[in-house]
Amino acid sequence: QVQLVESGGGFVQAGGSLRLSCAASGSIFSINTMGWYRQPPGRPRDLVATITSAGTTNYADSVKGRFTIARDNAKNTVTLQMNSLKPEDTDVYYCAALGVRTGTWVAIPGTIWGQGTQVTVSS
Repeated sequence: QVQLVESGGGFVQAGGSLRLSCAASGSIFSINTMGWYRQPPGRPRDLVATITSAGTTNYADSVKGRFTIARDNAKNTVTLQMNSLKPEDTDVYYCAALGVRTGTWVAIPGTIWGQGTQVTVSS
């Protein structure tokens, strides 16, 4: 089984920084794409940033230039460095993994989600 655990959320003043971390555990051979999503109230989960095993990144327009996603393929971890935080960044942030293969090269369908970590930015 593969599970994702997030950490690093918390309270911060506008303009401050937070660093979110996500660790994938279990029998894992590889993870194609890892990323971060957030879910505004009453809306579906929305992309924040993703990164492939090859290092290709994708960011939501609202966070470009402020957030940086990175990963360690060997450790199966992904981080989101969030700088210049704004009150509108307040949300629950979810780690995601897509294109996961187990240690026996079995592909896991769909997306694996973490439990979420709260980020609150005050003005």
